[in-house]
Amino acid sequence: MALAICRRFPGSFCGTPPRPALIKYHTNKKLLGQTCEDCALPAKKISTDTRMAATLKWVKPLRYQMFCSPFAYNATQCVAYWNVGSSTRSWGQDPAKQVENICSTSSSWRILTTSGTLLGVELSKASASKASTLQPDSPSTVRDGEDVEVFDSFEDPRMFLQLRPEYQLHSYNRSETGQPLSVSEGELILYTITVFQSKLQPQVIADYFRKLSSLPAAQRPVLLSSTGFTLLCRLSVKNIQLFDTLDLIGILKALVRLGIPHSHPMLEVYETKFCHQVWDMSLDQLLLVADLWRNLGRKVPRFLKIFFSYLNLHWKDLSLSQLIHLIYIIGESRQVPQDLMQKLESLILKYIDLINLEEAGAICLGFFKSSSNLSEFVMRKIGDLACADMQHLSSYALVSILKMLRFTHVDHINFMKQMGQIAPQRIPSIGVQGVMHLTLACSALRVLDEHVMNAVAASLPPRVAHCRSKDVAKILWSFGTLNYKPPNTEDFYSSLINEIHRKMPEFKLFPEHLLTCLLGLAFSEYFPVELIDFALSPGFVKLAQENSRFELTKELYTLDGTVGVECPDYRGNRLNSHLQQEGSEMLWNLARKDMTSKPEFLEALFLLQTVLGGPQYIKHHMILPHTRSSDLEVQLDVNMKPLPFNREATSTPSVDKLRLKHVGVSLTDNLMNQLLRGTRRRHFQGEIESETGQQPMELEKKAAIHLRGSICNVTDRLEAMEMADLCPPAQLQAPHVKLAIQFTNRNQYCYGTRHLLGLHNMKRRQLVRLGYRVVELLYWEWFPLLKRTRSEKLAFLHEKVFTSAQ
Repeated sequence: MALAICRRFPGSFCGTPPRPALIKYHTNKKLLGQTCEDCALPAKKISTDTRMAATLKWVKPLRYQMFCSPFAYNATQCVAYWNVGSSTRSWGQDPAKQVENICSTSSSWRILTTSGTLLGVELSKASASKASTLQPDSPSTVRDGEDVEVFDSFEDPRMFLQLRPEYQLHSYNRSETGQPLSVSEGELILYTITVFQSKLQPQVIADYFRKLSSLPAAQRPVLLSSTGFTLLCRLSVKNIQLFDTLDLIGILKALVRLGIPHSHPMLEVYETKFCHQVWDMSLDQLLLVADLWRNLGRKVPRFLKIFFSYLNLHWKDLSLSQLIHLIYIIGESRQVPQDLMQKLESLILKYIDLINLEEAGAICLGFFKSSSNLSEFVMRKIGDLACADMQHLSSYALVSILKMLRFTHVDHINFMKQMGQIAPQRIPSIGVQGVMHLTLACSALRVLDEHVMNAVAASLPPRVAHCRSKDVAKILWSFGTLNYKPPNTEDFYSSLINEIHRKMPEFKLFPEHLLTCLLGLAFSEYFPVELIDFALSPGFVKLAQENSRFELTKELYTLDGTVGVECPDYRGNRLNSHLQQEGSEMLWNLARKDMTSKPEFLEALFLLQTVLGGPQYIKHHMILPHTRSSDLEVQLDVNMKPLPFNREATSTPSVDKLRLKHVGVSLTDNLMNQLLRGTRRRHFQGEIESETGQQPMELEKKAAIHLRGSICNVTDRLEAMEMADLCPPAQLQAPHVKLAIQFTNRNQYCYGTRHLLGLHNMKRRQLVRLGYRVVELLYWEWFPLLKRTRSEKLAFLHEKVFTSAQ
């Protein structure tokens, strides 16, 4: 290989750009009357192989730069080239200073190549290895559309842009093609840039970007690594203040088409320039620029912040297409001021009758990705819109709407019913990530549709290898939460458990996903011992506490407590006592705060104290703290009489008054019949009437006497209370029956059913294992009684406690 050694002269240097194929020069002649006196070898003796450009060796003093073959560098070298000679400067400085080391070429370039080395050859040779390789961050990767597990995360959310011609005004369409540029024309442009760089006008520079972006796609990666293109980028930075808005947008569009890396240093300069241009641009231009940044895959928080400030003043001017496109951009950027989203919500209502199905999906996805809320009213409008033509709703839009229904907790029943009709047929053609979101939405909304769940369970085992750790976790959690086992239960769960083992390295990166898997399995009574032993090991516990974005103490404690109750033969790792105590206190504080804020619960607790004889006969606590909900515990002796086991309770003034004053209650025949028959679900037909003419409050106090299946007089009851008080706790007999009263609410059941959710079903299963008799204070029985009289409530609670104990 020939060697050329060049020395630096003031104001000029020798370089070796290859001769463009269209320029007919002979290398053995002096070009343009110039000489190359300091070259170690005459140019005519330098030979190069057609497979590579000439290799040069030169002395490179400080701030010295050398231009070599435009296609001899790869992309990494091209980026490094930008920093040569300017390492002490940053891109935030004057762009003119950053290109000051580019030397004039009119008197200093030498073409040191043979006639056999042509740019076209270099293009074709280099492109052979690069043409099939796209930028790793580019959203334009070609995918096989026939594989349902392979999807384009960039193009799929943009499908709505094809449905209205108005979107073309403010979005970038990759299918747009300009006048094709041949390789020879590209060579000529690069040569012109090299030779006439100091004389190029800003409009010419912008036009060169546009033309070069029309090169065949196979040649573009080679172009990006050329020094000629690098020089063009430097010239654009140097002249950036001279470009008008259209020039800037044209250059940015060309960079998108060329697939320039999103980390290219010149893009920071362009973002800064666009930040300064925001207030001088139209809405269409601003949306187009934001869309171009999205196509480049570059985050531009500064530009978007100013853009959103602009929108806060001009949001009322947004057209329908501009609104939908803006919501898409907001979702992809994951940043937005919430006051702007509220304004956009009002525009959604304005255009709701004009929005099509795919646009409805785009709205939901944009709000979901930006963690922005939509009102229940708007979500129901969107649900109604989808229900009107559900058959033509794409699967992608369907999943997007389900995501937002889950996020907003809106139970649009008609939408869920129609979804249940079309989803089973579509699930085999939906990727596992979409299936996961569909299943998770059902569990979050507590909607158990067996046809949907069966379709998910049937389709998953053959393609479980495509699941991420997150997909496995959420699917197991969903089935466990809905407390549903499909017909192929064994095949379904065994395939997912095996996949957990295979993906253990990924679960170590996301420890919250492993705990979600194991809790979902526990709800369904599956306890893979090896996985549980690993999850409760000190190493994984430390990993979960330090490396996860989430606070996982509650999840660890729930898993540990469940194993302790349901796996008596388990001998593996358990949480240490410190973590158990921390988890117990954390969950008790949450449960107590939740229950004591509900007036319907407080009334039931007070009335049960009255029925049983005082607070010492009932205890509000968590029998199983790891199950995350509290209990009302009652203990009865062999005679079915309550035991005063609650040592923390103290005598209340109401009990003291009851003890001092013996009173009677007149009962109607109707109330007697209700009590003796034990009718639990019927409302009383008559009202209790006072025969003494006393005030209602006094009557309610008298009605608080404990009734034991037959009519007892007040003297007997008070004597029993006094005997219980005289009996020391140490001499109390062991309870014959332990009752765990469950105060339920609708959120513990699948929507519109009496089917308990997984966590609450697991709790009752464990209470039975510990010897408790579960008493359900069902919300559909108790809530209607809240409007009835106090005596009716007392009779109902009396029957619940003592009938259940038998």
